[in-house]
Amino acid sequence: MSAADPGAGVSAIDWGGYAPVVVGCAGPQLTAEERVLFGVRKPLGLILFARNIDSPAQVRSLVADFRGIVGNDLAPVLIDQEGGRVARLKPPHWPKYPPGAVFGRLYAQDRAAGEEAAYLNYRLIGADLAALGIDVDCAPVADLPVEGAHDVIGDRAYGRDAGTVAAIGHAVMRGLVDAGVLPVIKHIPGHGRSHVDSHLDLPVVDTDLAEMAHSDFRPFVALKDAPGGTPLWAMTAHIVYSAIDPGQPATMSPQVIGEIIRQRIGFDGVLVTDDLNMKALKGSPAESGRAALQAGCDLVLHCSGDLPEMQALFAALPAMTDAAARRVAAARAALPVRPAPLSAGEEARYRQLMDRVPA
Repeated sequence: MSAADPGAGVSAIDWGGYAPVVVGCAGPQLTAEERVLFGVRKPLGLILFARNIDSPAQVRSLVADFRGIVGNDLAPVLIDQEGGRVARLKPPHWPKYPPGAVFGRLYAQDRAAGEEAAYLNYRLIGADLAALGIDVDCAPVADLPVEGAHDVIGDRAYGRDAGTVAAIGHAVMRGLVDAGVLPVIKHIPGHGRSHVDSHLDLPVVDTDLAEMAHSDFRPFVALKDAPGGTPLWAMTAHIVYSAIDPGQPATMSPQVIGEIIRQRIGFDGVLVTDDLNMKALKGSPAESGRAALQAGCDLVLHCSGDLPEMQALFAALPAMTDAAARRVAAARAALPVRPAPLSAGEEARYRQLMDRVPA
């Protein structure tokens, strides 16, 4: 398999031979201890944060180093690059992109313009990522905020109605896929009703199932398949939905994952947890990670780069399931082999559209 031909060998990779975890690392280069751990335990993927980013050349080197150590040129490398306040790549090396709410405002004025601007915005973000070897972006945000909810979602959302969020979300997915980057729909089955930040505490949503099905779930139903029809990736919400399972957050709930995400919403792509280190989850990452996989998640996400925690997590996790390996392979195969670059005319069109965004 050649890194120069990203489409080569996708079906030949033994995806099930990797641990069902996406890990973080401590700094801009892998430490000796991380190299040994990752080489032996073979995590499926890597996620990058600001602490891992100095310059384009450094990021490309880190990405290539990780893939070499785990022995897979197509090992997923993730990042949160939504735009606005959630952006790991920042000036001066990378452009500043707007938050999601901007596209919702333009969509409210002119639907076609809103969708086109979102598409071009994420084609540009995707091109930035692809140039670094990063092939998974944790976007779109398909959450539907309600009045009085915590601002953890806020202007990251594309709007407050399911139709707007679904339309913009589709455009985001198309832009990323056309750039050669897998989108991750988040936070399934919906974070918009949370009254606390799940980074800091466990949110509990008491809304009845019928109301959530009519609103919160609808963007995820609309986005469950990629533009080409293949389910890609989605990230769970660390939230208790008391009408479904009052005892467990969605990430660790067989009822939420099986009955809601897989059946009612119909998502059959790669289901990855939000970060196991978030304070919404009680217990160690090893305990939470094992519970999440037992509940039906395909992969777990451990972001901190804490070496002892990663060692304990690897020891606690079962092997990747055949279903998870199938989903990972199918999603990766959905990307274009050689994405077409954005033209100068498309970039000029993007600037024109952004000039039209209402204040």
